[in-house]
Amino acid sequence: MNVRRLGLMLAAAALGLAACAGTPEGQPSSAPKTRTIEHAMGSTEVPVNPRRVVVLDTDKLDTALTLGVVPVGAARADQVTGWPRYLGPKVKPVEEVGVLTELNLEAIAALQPDLILGSKFRQEKYYSKLSAIAPTVFTANIGTPWKENFLLDGKALGKEGQARSLLTEYEDRAEAVGRKLGDPSASEVSVVRFMPDQIRMYGPESFVGIVLADVGVGRPAAQRLTGAADRRFVAISPERLTEAGGDIIFVTAYGADAATAQEKTTNGRLWQTLPAVKAGRAHTVPDETWMTGIGVTAANRVLDDLEKYLPGAKPST
Repeated sequence: MNVRRLGLMLAAAALGLAACAGTPEGQPSSAPKTRTIEHAMGSTEVPVNPRRVVVLDTDKLDTALTLGVVPVGAARADQVTGWPRYLGPKVKPVEEVGVLTELNLEAIAALQPDLILGSKFRQEKYYSKLSAIAPTVFTANIGTPWKENFLLDGKALGKEGQARSLLTEYEDRAEAVGRKLGDPSASEVSVVRFMPDQIRMYGPESFVGIVLADVGVGRPAAQRLTGAADRRFVAISPERLTEAGGDIIFVTAYGADAATAQEKTTNGRLWQTLPAVKAGRAHTVPDETWMTGIGVTAANRVLDDLEKYLPGAKPST
């Protein structure tokens, strides 16, 4: 990266923020212009009403758009091209600023953001440089604390009340989907994800595992990950596919190479011997909602799929 060029961009961004810090029309000059947000990297003064937001993880893109904020820039997942289709046309104006773990700092600075949202898990090495561009708020991890992250990002965006309300609506809906099943725990739901280099089964502390727990469905013994240090997922070899069995199986693939691996494996003998596969109860679902969305809108799309495929959980008409 050209250091001198980046320095000029940082200076321009700072001037832009200073210009934006003036008193909005009709607002008393004594009204606070910033507030303090406590987050994974410390505390940061952020604008009360940020207008130019850059988001650096897939959950933050979901969160911003869920709360009615269209980011000026976003990082994308590295195994896909373009923006998630489930977010619809409102994501089209967003400028790409690199992939999740390889950010384009020049592109971020050129957008003159007044708030940057990212995650320590993926982007800790960039934090000081990002903070020099604009106020930066990081959540600590991804997946497991997705609800807490949604609320923190909502607070940073000045939408904390709306975030709490939408999260409650989602949780109420998840419980309602479970009630349609009668005894949701009687059905064991298996979740299998194909990666470019491995096969994973997802456990109770992953994003989708938490959504399934909110509905109340059961999980196969191999996917409860009892006693495991990491209860988000476990990698398995193709020879261990029998562990992926359940009353119903949901399958995703992360990118084109993974989709090729999925096709090869699911056409194989071991996969075809699984009872759920024989009964026609194995369903391919979008990776962008079940795995990388990690937000309230994505969680509701997962509920849509559960209503579609789980017996007795059909959507209300």
